[in-house]
Amino acid sequence: MYDWIGKITENHLLIQKMAAWSRWVPKSCMLMLLGCAAVILQLSVFSKGMGIKVEANLSTLLKDRSAEELTRIRHQFFRNLVITLYEIIVESKHLEGSESWRFRVEGEDHLKEALQLGRGAIIYAPHEGNFFYYYWYLSQKYNCLTIATAESPELRSLYEQFQLMGCEGLDYDRTPPLLLLRKLKKHLKSNGVVFILGDFWRPTFPQSQFFGRKSRTPEGAALLSIDQRVPIIPFYGRRDQGFKHCLTFEQPLHLYACYLGSQRSEATQLLNLYLESVIRKHPEQWFYWFNVEERFKIDFTEEVEQKLEHEKILRVSS
Repeated sequence: MYDWIGKITENHLLIQKMAAWSRWVPKSCMLMLLGCAAVILQLSVFSKGMGIKVEANLSTLLKDRSAEELTRIRHQFFRNLVITLYEIIVESKHLEGSESWRFRVEGEDHLKEALQLGRGAIIYAPHEGNFFYYYWYLSQKYNCLTIATAESPELRSLYEQFQLMGCEGLDYDRTPPLLLLRKLKKHLKSNGVVFILGDFWRPTFPQSQFFGRKSRTPEGAALLSIDQRVPIIPFYGRRDQGFKHCLTFEQPLHLYACYLGSQRSEATQLLNLYLESVIRKHPEQWFYWFNVEERFKIDFTEEVEQKLEHEKILRVSS
């Protein structure tokens, strides 16, 4: 999918044309056009493999959903993806001044109250909805810093675009780990806000559980919260309707009151359960359905080995 995104973001002439004529198209008509583009994307040969992956991953992780529900989720996933990309490369230029109609915010007082402790706060969220927009919203109101994962050149231009809009970030893939940790600690000590999208994946992360399967997840949020006594605010955003979004701040988690420094993995598992609950609640808006199988290769390999061993036992016993 990154290749597909790259083909669009690299076409500067197309983006300029879209930005020019989109001003004259009513938002309701634009949504219809984007919906049609999502259907075409699903049917195209270029994205057929991605569609098969999305369908397989949905059926693997959402076993409690019917076939009809999974089909609906898949269609809505592609629709949200197309609208989000349009928002980022075109609509984001008109974000300022649109907050009152674009964002419906719930529970923001949880963040404000946490900051009164004077130790900063960590916003912990999954890649749901238009997460670029949600970080922009936070950056307009708070001294905010995020950890970007812009290793893919196709996504880098999108991150750079929002950086120009005042959204500060540290590149996880280009910043040495100790330097990254020092900068985050310094930012929190200044009572700043750190925005962490906790569901990204690297094969070097500590082993954990996600969707009941063995995976690898980052432990940075748990480490910072326990060591620095920083409250974590569970958060998620989602597309409410059309170009309108709902931002939800949950009650803070004080991990330092429940876990020791040696219990980071247990604390991270609690955070993983929150991420999973949000994804199950709004599966159509999660970004990673196109490649989530990569983070479960450990578990899938063991399943295959166990199945082969079981078949071997059956053959011997017969």
